Amino acid sequence: MPRLILLLAAIGAGWLVYRHLQSIPAGQRRGAYLKVGLSLLVILIIFATVTGRMHWIGAAATALVVGAGRLLPTLIRLFPMLQWLRQRPANSAGRQSKVETRLLRMVLDHASGAMSGEVLAGDLAGQSLEEMDRDQLDTLLQQFQQQDEDSARLLQTYLSWRFGQQEQYRQTGSIDNTGSMSRQEALAILGLEEGASKREIADAHRRLMQKLHPDRGGSDYLAAKLNQAKDSLLG
Repeated sequence: MPRLILLLAAIGAGWLVYRHLQSIPAGQRRGAYLKVGLSLLVILIIFATVTGRMHWIGAAATALVVGAGRLLPTLIRLFPMLQWLRQRPANSAGRQSKVETRLLRMVLDHASGAMSGEVLAGDLAGQSLEEMDRDQLDTLLQQFQQQDEDSARLLQTYLSWRFGQQEQYRQTGSIDNTGSMSRQEALAILGLEEGASKREIADAHRRLMQKLHPDRGGSDYLAAKLNQAKDSLLG
């Protein structure tokens, strides 16, 4: 009987975790999956140790490795010489890319990969995309498709990131990136400031393409914008 209760409790907990993961925007699920995986590893280690299936030395060593991974950000702040251990480039922290069309402004956080947006025109001008539910966003997409193709493509990018449904929001047609782009717009897209060097421009383009390239689940539209921004700045 106790085993049955534990099994039912485990199934219930697994279902709650699954529902929680599904509620997280698709672009942020990788980190959530990692945290869940580490938590399960710790639980298994504790269970194996308590039941005598794992020697306490092996359990302690495994727990030390997991704990070190969690404490890494704190250790880096205390000991700057450990900065190279970061997997994410340090100079991406706090940087954002901004892409603006006639009807929509989108912001991409370089460090987290999170996207946010604001409607710039129409009845919903000034409203953020995060405040809108699925039906409202789908209706807005239909309006954009009739009014401005670039705005529709940019909104499709946000929808794919938030709901993780690349097929439903797959963009069709060719993307025209041959138009003119101001220097200010190009810098905003790459998340750079005036005076950025050629090296900084190339590095920013490379980092963002690693996140947004279509082959990695990114966006055709944003990838085209990144290439256009780089070409505009480097000539």
